[in-house]
Amino acid sequence: MEWQPKIEVRSVGDKGQTVVVIDGFARDPERWREAAMAADYRTMGDYYPGRRAHAPKAYFDDVGPLLGAIFRKAFGCSAHMSVDRALYSIVSTPPVQLNLAQRVPHIDNSEPDRFAMVHYLSHQDLGGTGFYRHKASGFETVTPDRHRLYLDQLEQDFARTGEPEPGYIEGDTDLFVQTGAVDHAYNRAVLYPGNLLHCSLTRNDCDYPDDPRLGRLTIAAFMLAR
Repeated sequence: MEWQPKIEVRSVGDKGQTVVVIDGFARDPERWREAAMAADYRTMGDYYPGRRAHAPKAYFDDVGPLLGAIFRKAFGCSAHMSVDRALYSIVSTPPVQLNLAQRVPHIDNSEPDRFAMVHYLSHQDLGGTGFYRHKASGFETVTPDRHRLYLDQLEQDFARTGEPEPGYIEGDTDLFVQTGAVDHAYNRAVLYPGNLLHCSLTRNDCDYPDDPRLGRLTIAAFMLAR
């Protein structure tokens, strides 16, 4: 059967940030699921609530040409594209154990030419990706010139209201408004600017197995495109 990915360009938030949703993203998604079973998972940094492993280099031989076409058409990037890293990711941290950074939306990079992608590889629906606006600042993106102001205002929020209780973010919070969402679908990918405030749509009433066969398995990729 001919491979025919479906591409949808969405506009998110008050500023109309471009988010691209691709269904049927990989030609052979089961290949990448199988590779995930043998990967070496470990904790990487303070932001992801689970374990991660490096995805095979061959992964971008599969999806790279499609990504290049999307960058050109949806984001106007035609000069250069490169991949910083691509990581298998499995949500596994219980809600009560989440650190502060995992209890608020985040950005992946403040620079305007950085992008992030999430490729959903679990067969069952264990949550998609949500996008947010910070109420106090009105920011939906955190660019280099906004970064310090955003962090200062977030600290003022915590001083005024207290830090968020342990738990995954579900919809609006005291400090953030959800501006959009991409639901989970097997072999769907979502591509968005890395400075767009976002988080995984992870439910607090769901058990997330620390197992790539059963858990919320994704590939998260971080890229430069100009």
